[in-house]
Amino acid sequence: MIQVIDYKAGNLTSVVKALNYLGAQTHVTQSPDDVCDATKIVLPGVGHFRATQLLHDLQLTEATRDAIARGVPFLGICVGLQWLYEGSTEADSTDGLCHYGGRCERFPATFEGADLKSPHVGWNSLENIHPNSKLLQNIAPGSYVYYTHSWRAPVDADTAATTFYGGAFTAAVERDNVMGVQFHPEKSGDTGLQILRNFVEM
Repeated sequence: MIQVIDYKAGNLTSVVKALNYLGAQTHVTQSPDDVCDATKIVLPGVGHFRATQLLHDLQLTEATRDAIARGVPFLGICVGLQWLYEGSTEADSTDGLCHYGGRCERFPATFEGADLKSPHVGWNSLENIHPNSKLLQNIAPGSYVYYTHSWRAPVDADTAATTFYGGAFTAAVERDNVMGVQFHPEKSGDTGLQILRNFVEM
């Protein structure tokens, strides 16, 4: 059973529909007990990083840590990816899971002397896909996925793919059983479905 965590940050319905389309059994929850007993966990999210404070308030942060520690596959989507880091400049007083180092930052107002629009909305390509990524198996470099975000995660050793907008940023992150994508796979056509299928079949 894939436990889909609901922390009132939106976009649950389309994620659940996509997972169910792929044959996965899903359950939407705010229960730490459900998360502790999960066989897989998905954390979708749209909106402000401050919404992730509810994960701490509901004791979901520690439940997630416990599940991750016993090897449960975890997938964070959009703000769900950002939550895996130490935090975000969008909400300095709200801690992330701290599974990955660094903080998420807003896109710069300008890049290479030109104004840069924010949020970054629309289709953009996946580049520098790590050959050993389980999440991105059968995804070709240059494949397009759908974004809508104003903050981005840094590129580091755990980056599984990058996208270029105002410089390179982490499009996907992966270390062992903990993965995240900044884009919306549920809105990314066949490429997004393949990524979700990879996760479901782990």
